[in-house]
Amino acid sequence: MLYALKIATRYLTASKAQTGLLVLGVAVGVFIFIFMSALIGGLAEFILSRTVGDISHVTITAETPDPLILITPQGHILAVTERGRTRTATLAEAATFLPLIETVPGVVAVSPQITGAGFLARGAQVAQVSVTGVEPGRESAILNLDGYMVEGSARLGSGLVVLGQSLADDLSLRLGQTLRLQSSGGVSAVLTLSGTFDTGNGRMDDSSVFVALTTARTLFALPQGVTRIEIKLADLNTADTTALRIRALTGLDAVPWTDGAAQLMEALNAQAQTGYFLKTFALITIVIGVASALLLSTYRRRPEIGIMRAMGAGRGFVIFVFVTQGALIGLMGGVMGAALGYLALLPFPSRDAFEVGTLPMDITQGSYGLAITLTVIGAILASILPARSAARVDPVTAIGQ
Repeated sequence: MLYALKIATRYLTASKAQTGLLVLGVAVGVFIFIFMSALIGGLAEFILSRTVGDISHVTITAETPDPLILITPQGHILAVTERGRTRTATLAEAATFLPLIETVPGVVAVSPQITGAGFLARGAQVAQVSVTGVEPGRESAILNLDGYMVEGSARLGSGLVVLGQSLADDLSLRLGQTLRLQSSGGVSAVLTLSGTFDTGNGRMDDSSVFVALTTARTLFALPQGVTRIEIKLADLNTADTTALRIRALTGLDAVPWTDGAAQLMEALNAQAQTGYFLKTFALITIVIGVASALLLSTYRRRPEIGIMRAMGAGRGFVIFVFVTQGALIGLMGGVMGAALGYLALLPFPSRDAFEVGTLPMDITQGSYGLAITLTVIGAILASILPARSAARVDPVTAIGQ
């Protein structure tokens, strides 16, 4: 077999220009494969970071109790307690569950919250808002408020409020000014504006208000417990399995973000399928190029093959020579294409530094090893037909040519 490898190497070096062009063609195909892998993978990461990066990956929400029904022994309904318009459901034992949730693998942040509707008033101006009460020090545990601040600080305390910049502009509010926040239950509090943020999400910037958890307890008359617990994960793709672990550990109904993102997941799957097709076409191009070049080499070397056969070389030996040629071409082209792809992706920012308006290339998703492996396998498969053709050469006829 070492002798067959030597012959295959001699065949490749005998026509260096042809071999160089063939290896370059394979390298270009591998480069396209790696470039598409990095682009599609980076685009998926960019879309997820923009849509899911600032939301809870797993959410535990207090369930509103069913209305009370008074039924007679005969089964007739006498009275039904109507659901209140305000949220009354709470996670009364949230303080007990928080340490357990924080120990679950993959959990990086936990934020107990009290949420509800309210009205923000300054003079005659009134705006309906969504109020979120968070623990001081956990303001940026889920939504990166620190990164979105325009003025002031995201740090919350008693008597302080943080709201969207557009909402502040609508109410002509400036830092340090006071305003009145009234909950849907009628409880109101006078607060001081300590900061404004701009997330780029118009709905959030126009209607979201953040206060300290103690302030929210007063507004919504909840002396203990919370209305929801939001959880941030290191890898948002593990939300389903992590939610199951939290359910088993606490008995609470933990809901992953994927439950409400069916359309987003379908779009990402369609994008991934498109990438598979493009990368498959790149591999097909490599296979066709290697097969055509080796077929040409077979016809050019028919006399040499005939001499080898006349000297006792079996068909398996001849097949091995040409298959080895294909493998060497695939290996050299694969390594060269992977190196070119890696160098081309180096100038692009990492996934944590993606910027709007630039290609979201992720160098870590180039699939370099997979590209080289598939290229070598494809080149070997492409060389089988030329190898079988060479093995069928009749020694007498070939030598006579």
